[in-house]
Amino acid sequence: MTTTAATRPASATRSRRDWWIPASLLALAVVPSLGGVFRLVDLSGGRTAENARFFDLPAPILVHIFGATAYLLLGALQLWPSFRRRRPGWHRWTGRVLVPAGVAGGLSGMWMAAFSDLTTHDNTTLMWLRLLFGAVMVAGLVLGLLAIRRRDVRTHQRWMARAYAVAQGAGTQALFLGPYVALVGQPSGHPKAVVMGLAWVLNLAVAEWLVRRSQTRQSSRRAW
Repeated sequence: MTTTAATRPASATRSRRDWWIPASLLALAVVPSLGGVFRLVDLSGGRTAENARFFDLPAPILVHIFGATAYLLLGALQLWPSFRRRRPGWHRWTGRVLVPAGVAGGLSGMWMAAFSDLTTHDNTTLMWLRLLFGAVMVAGLVLGLLAIRRRDVRTHQRWMARAYAVAQGAGTQALFLGPYVALVGQPSGHPKAVVMGLAWVLNLAVAEWLVRRSQTRQSSRRAW
């Protein structure tokens, strides 16, 4: 029997329709992930004037690179709705890896923001923004974990989406800073802090909109 568009299961249609979600998230994660690889290659070549501040804090930078990269790449599949429905066991077991990886990446990033020397283009405003959004990410992971332990799926989804949105900040910041550098030049001080802060805020706003829209649709289908 041939399956037509009219008889094809709705879940199969949705599976094909929402592939753009993990694809977009993985594309956004490419820049920070490659940046981590290049940083490891740079550090393996020995101490230089440019990487001296990372040599002073080797443990946090390594924890941040591996933790954040694992969280970004595997987290993209966690936020793929149809895949999550088809593979609930995978979602649960991967979450046991992603939460520690995300917390490690967030805390190590906060450690570097607080204790590493500021670069020529950074200032204390950007340092405090990194600490603020790092705290939002870590808190989101913890609150999301606590929510799912009490079987509050809706709250779990919202906090996990917020945490992942903050983690993807580096990818969005690269998209923002690229045109800025091309048109104005390398930002520094407050302009750089504003651009990077706006990227985090945009990510959080989009994540909030998407997860609430998805939950509203699920509630409507159940009510129908």
